[in-house]
Amino acid sequence: MSLLVVGLSHRSAPVSVLERAALAPEARGKLLQDAVSAEPVTESAVLSTCNRIELYADVDKFHAGVAELSTLLARHSGVGLEELTPYLYVHYEDRAVHHLFSVACGLDSMVVGEGQILGQIKDALAVAQEQHTAGRLLNDLFQQALRVGKRAHSETGIDKAGQSLVTFGLEQLAAGRDVEGWAHGKRALVIGAGSMSSLAATTLVRNGIGELVVANRTVERAERLVAILTEPGGPGARGGTALFERSRELGGGLTARAVAMAGVEDELALADIVVSCTGATGLVLTGETVAAARAGRTAPLALLDLAMPRDIDAAVHRIEGAHLVDIESLADASADAPMAADVDKVRGIVSDEVAAFGAAQRAAHITPTVVALRTMAADVVTSEIARLDGRLPDLDDKQRAEITQTVRRVVDKLLHAPTVRVKQLASEPGGAGYADALRELFDLDPQTVAAVSRADTRGGSHEARERA
Repeated sequence: MSLLVVGLSHRSAPVSVLERAALAPEARGKLLQDAVSAEPVTESAVLSTCNRIELYADVDKFHAGVAELSTLLARHSGVGLEELTPYLYVHYEDRAVHHLFSVACGLDSMVVGEGQILGQIKDALAVAQEQHTAGRLLNDLFQQALRVGKRAHSETGIDKAGQSLVTFGLEQLAAGRDVEGWAHGKRALVIGAGSMSSLAATTLVRNGIGELVVANRTVERAERLVAILTEPGGPGARGGTALFERSRELGGGLTARAVAMAGVEDELALADIVVSCTGATGLVLTGETVAAARAGRTAPLALLDLAMPRDIDAAVHRIEGAHLVDIESLADASADAPMAADVDKVRGIVSDEVAAFGAAQRAAHITPTVVALRTMAADVVTSEIARLDGRLPDLDDKQRAEITQTVRRVVDKLLHAPTVRVKQLASEPGGAGYADALRELFDLDPQTVAAVSRADTRGGSHEARERA
């Protein structure tokens, strides 16, 4: 295993750099393809969220891999390499595994313990699979990361230790007041209809807002989200019914509708709360637009910008009556170590899972060599039985079958103990050299071993792995 991750996050870079380095969804596929086209890289995946951009790769050379991944991140983000380099971090092999597992558990999130990252990791794996850039190593790694994250949330109280960015952002807007009481009966405008915007809309409804407007570039997606949230007979009937009941409990009569992006300015003039999270590369709400919406209004306007790059102009901070919370504000307000006991439990889970993953990968590394050894032994048996047929042509079928079975049993018994033991040794730290030793001792053809390894990556050597 030669796993390498190069990236930057809210922990290593200022928001201004993260904002400029953010990757548009359509740019991620091109980045992955360019990565696997590079000489030191055989697999690649990119994890791109509102507060991190990380490129994962299986590389055959560490220094060349770091240089290549750093260059690719700079090229595709549009931030110059010299400017980007001071903010980049590098993790290799077990440290890279530890990093991703920690990210999956929410330990590296801006709000410790938030669960939104699991969906983002799942999406990163799906994109790599669609682009055919994830092989055995990255498939195993990301799938295990998802299991580790789910385990952390089910076995500890890390969910209570942190919240989603949406909840945390609304708490910052409420400025110490109870969010439910603060949001009750208000008009909310949600810009965007993706996963984060959907979570924001759901959270607002659960907290008793009176009116919800969802604006999106594709109106049909906004309408679908509204239907899921509010129509008992719509596509999200069960969820919609539950939210309606919750709205009734809070004394609200929720109304909701979808609008096109062209209607945002009109809706802004009526809104009390605005949450924006789109994939736009430019500003969705300028300072001038917000100032115009504030004209003639005395009621305060609360704005939450969860996009990266930002959707709402930072100049809004200076507009009287407008309270803006954005990614930069959240980074300043977040606490790193809530509920230390639960965080410690999660760290223990991560350490155990990293050790288990490393052992499994090291054991898997020797499997192609063991398969090649057993294949060579089977070929020797076949060759010798053929030679015996030539020397003893009078053997009947029963005798020939008994001799063949006996020779195969002898070979299997001779190989069983050493192959089982070598896999055990290879799974331990420092066990990578056992595959080389086995190839040297039995004079195995490296091309044969490589062919088995390629078939294993494609999932085509299941039977061979079972025999090994």
